[in-house]
Amino acid sequence: MTEMFDEELREQLAQARQALREAEAAGDDDGVQAYDGRVAALLRIAARHGVELPHTVQEELGEN
Repeated sequence: MTEMFDEELREQLAQARQALREAEAAGDDDGVQAYDGRVAALLRIAARHGVELPHTVQEELGEN
């Protein structure tokens, strides 16, 4: 179960980061804000469950 949980978190984080990049490229400020929050939330979930995911401090704080 843990391996599946880790994998799902990693996949969702990758998708959120991609969506964030696309929103930034499109100049979609609302999308940027939403996906910044999504990335930060996924990182908090991972931390609560002891899943280490590479990230920046800005991502953790939702400040991309």
